[in-house]
Amino acid sequence: MKRIGIVCDGGDAPGINTAIRAIARASFEKEYEVLGFIDGFHGLIENDVKIITKSSVSGILALGGSILGISRFNPYRDPKYVEAIRENFKKNSLTLLVFIGDRDTVTIAKRLADDGIPSIVIPKTIDNDVYGTDYSVGFDTAVSMIAQSLDNLHATASAHHRLMVVETMGRETGWLALFGGLAGGADYIVIPEVPFTIEEIAAHVEKRKKEGKNFSIVVVAEGVVLPDEDKSKFEFDEFGHKVNAKRMVGYRLASKLEELTHLKSRVMVLGYLQRGGIPTNTDRILATRLGVEAVNLVGLGTSNVVLGVKNGEIITTAYEDAYDKIHTADTKYYELARIFF
Repeated sequence: MKRIGIVCDGGDAPGINTAIRAIARASFEKEYEVLGFIDGFHGLIENDVKIITKSSVSGILALGGSILGISRFNPYRDPKYVEAIRENFKKNSLTLLVFIGDRDTVTIAKRLADDGIPSIVIPKTIDNDVYGTDYSVGFDTAVSMIAQSLDNLHATASAHHRLMVVETMGRETGWLALFGGLAGGADYIVIPEVPFTIEEIAAHVEKRKKEGKNFSIVVVAEGVVLPDEDKSKFEFDEFGHKVNAKRMVGYRLASKLEELTHLKSRVMVLGYLQRGGIPTNTDRILATRLGVEAVNLVGLGTSNVVLGVKNGEIITTAYEDAYDKIHTADTKYYELARIFF
């Protein structure tokens, strides 16, 4: 009897429950057992676990969040945590773990695999930065939320003749700002992958004013480093990523643009609104496909891979080929967006 353990790790994203449901239903078809660990690695370390049944996953297809909870935790901060994971893996007679997680999850999964604990990662992050897939679960829903927000902001920006700076998530990549800005008709998009100056943005806003467009909406990814920022003052989390929330990139950019353009500026930090809500049909289908495929791989004896999609087809990428890489935003979409600036 094969037994799968599900662990949700990293930041939450729409579609996690859809993936859990897919893993469970596909497993039941093959008469595999499924266990769910509560609150990510905390549950795996403390053996806080529940048996997943058909009733457990009934009605969760469109539910946001995670019925198992989720956490961002690095078990390699202390050897005792890794030992606890190893013990609970054996205690629960697990065949392997299925992680529904982000880029840091892949790094942890790779280390656990090296320590003899097999797994498969289903990429889930609105940042869309997991290497080995074109799109991660949750990304499409977050983009839809950003686009809708820009649709709403256009009316008030126009009425008050204001410069609106919209800050999206995107820890180190510009996928959200780029796709959300493109879909929502942003007048300028600022992402880490494309060099920029404040003066260039201001000149574009001034150009719009001369053309009779007395408002502008600028979308900026939170991971953007402004030209005058002192990098020595950055704070970093336990995974080595800079902490963006305290940097207030949107507010700092808006202040500088107001000085240069003399347009009143306002800032909208979309924040955690991007990570909640009902998953779109695209995310539901992606999560379902990847969840079912994870179970198929268990049957084939395949492990230690990141599942993903490439040109619409499901692919696998070995941990050693993915754990130290980042899926950066494709700048061909930036060139597309630039046409409409």
